[in-house]
Amino acid sequence: MSQKDPCQKQACEIQKCLQVNNYMESKCETMLQEMRKCCAQYPKGRSICCSGFEKEEREREKFKVTSEGIPPPPQ
Repeated sequence: MSQKDPCQKQACEIQKCLQVNNYMESKCETMLQEMRKCCAQYPKGRSICCSGFEKEEREREKFKVTSEGIPPPPQ
């Protein structure tokens, strides 16, 4: 039996908020922050709901590193 995704509740709250607010992310920033906090509590890959946030974080790090003139680490 698989375990429940630890961040599923936050993911559902984001979906509800987006639907109510005609998919305007700016109206759901609080829920998005809660999701990021939840994802940060667990190792990468533990929550399937966090996969998009993990990718977002990798992209942010890549941009930060390249904007500082430091080459990104090999993949």
